[in-house]
Amino acid sequence: MVQLTPNSSFSLTIRVQLPNRTGMLAGVVRAIGEAGGSIGHVDLLQQNRKVITREFIVDATSESHGDEILSAIKSQLDVQVLDVYDRTFALHRGGKITVTSKLPLHSQDELAMAYTPGVGRICMAIAQQPERVHDLTIKSNTVAVVTDGSAVLGLGNIGPEAALPVMEGKAMLFQEFGKINAFPVCLATQDVDEIVATIQHMAPVFGGINLEDISAPRCFEIEARLRQTLDIPVFHDDQHGTAIVVLAALFNALKLVNKSMTQIRVVINGAGAAGIAIAVLLSKAGVNAIELCDSRGLLSRDRTDLNPMKQVWACDRSGTLADALVGADVFLGVSAPGVVTPAMVRAMARDPIVFAMANPIPEIQPELVQDDVAVMATGRSDYANQINNVLAFPGIFRGALHCRASTITATMHLQAANAIAALVNATELNREYIIPSVFDERVATAVASAVEQAAREEGIARC
Repeated sequence: MVQLTPNSSFSLTIRVQLPNRTGMLAGVVRAIGEAGGSIGHVDLLQQNRKVITREFIVDATSESHGDEILSAIKSQLDVQVLDVYDRTFALHRGGKITVTSKLPLHSQDELAMAYTPGVGRICMAIAQQPERVHDLTIKSNTVAVVTDGSAVLGLGNIGPEAALPVMEGKAMLFQEFGKINAFPVCLATQDVDEIVATIQHMAPVFGGINLEDISAPRCFEIEARLRQTLDIPVFHDDQHGTAIVVLAALFNALKLVNKSMTQIRVVINGAGAAGIAIAVLLSKAGVNAIELCDSRGLLSRDRTDLNPMKQVWACDRSGTLADALVGADVFLGVSAPGVVTPAMVRAMARDPIVFAMANPIPEIQPELVQDDVAVMATGRSDYANQINNVLAFPGIFRGALHCRASTITATMHLQAANAIAALVNATELNREYIIPSVFDERVATAVASAVEQAAREEGIARC
C-alpha cells in the first residue's frame, strides 16, 4: 500500500532545545524528513549563546508514525525534546462549542426585560399564538444534531459519550458555514422507539433535526417515523448529505468524460445508509443501471441474508465486487479501505470515474490508479475532489429554516446537488476540480436558495 500523506489529523507540536551552533537545526529538519514527517511552522522561542529553543509543527500519518518521528528527533546528538503535544487533542480540550448571550445585561431594566417579569409577556404571547415561537425564540435558527453513537465515522458502535466530539464538530460546521445554531444531543439508548420518542419530546426547542451516525437499517425507520410525526425538517446527513454531494460531483465528472446519467452503469460498494441513499438519489437523477455490493458481494436476489432495504436493490446476477466492476462506468465507495485493486479499476469501462470515499483510508489510494482513471475523488482533504457533506447540510437547513419548510424532500436534494455542481463553471472544470471547496463562501447560499425555491414550488414553505 502506498504511504499515506501526512495530515493535520495527526499533527504534533514538538518543542526542542538544541545547542546554538551551525547545522543543528538542519539535523533536526533532516531527521523529521527522513522519518516521513511534514513540517509546518518552525518558531524560535528562546535563544542565548549556548542553546536555542525551537517549536516545530509536524504532521504525521498516524499516532505510531508520530512516535517514529519523535524517536528520530531524539536520536540526534545533543538535541533535547522538552515538550510534545497532540494538536488535535489540544483543539478538543474543554469542548469545541459554547453558548453565549446575544444581548448585554448591564442594568436592572435589561434584566427585567430579558428575564422575569418581562419574559412572562413573551411566554403568554406564544401560549396565545404558538406560531410566534419562531419569531420570539431561538427555534427558528436552531438544529439538534442527534446520535445514538452506533455508527460513528468509521469507528463503529462506540457509544454516545465517544460520539460527542463528532457532534460538537458538526455543530461548529452548522454555525461556521450556515450561521445556524446547533447543539449536540447524544442519546444513551439504541432502541428505535426510545430514540423516536425522545426526539419528539424535545422537538419544541428546535427548528430542525439532523440525525447523525445512527447505524442501518435502524436509521431508515427512525427518519421515516420522525418525518411522519414532526412538522419540522428531519435530515439524516449520513444518507442524504452524502448522496447530494456525490451527485453534484458526478454531474461534473460526467461532463469531462462526455457521458450522460442515463447511459452509465454505476457500482456502489457499501449498502448501508450512505450507499442506499446514493442509489436512491442517482435513480431520481436518471441513472438506470445501479448495482450495490456489500462485504459479501453483489446484492443478489439469490441471497437470503438481505434486510428489506437491501432487497429493494437486489439484482438478478451474483458475484464479487470485482465481477461487478467489469465494464462499469462509475465506482462509488462508501465502504472499507483497500477493497479495490488497480486491476479492478482497469477492468472498468473507458474513462472510468472512481469515487473512493472510505475515510481515512479510501477503497483504493489515488496514487495507485492515477493513470488509469478519468476522474478520481475521495473523502480526504489532502487529495483533489474531496466529497464532503459540509457542502450540503448547512445550506440544506439554511434554506429549509428560512422558509419554515415542514420537511425536506427528494426534489430539494436534487436541486441542492445541481446548485453545488453549478458553482464549478466550464472554464474551471477539470479532472482535479469537479466540486467546490468546502471553504467556498458561495456554497451554503447557493444551496439554501435552491432548497427554498424547491420548497415553495412543492408548497411546503410556510413563510
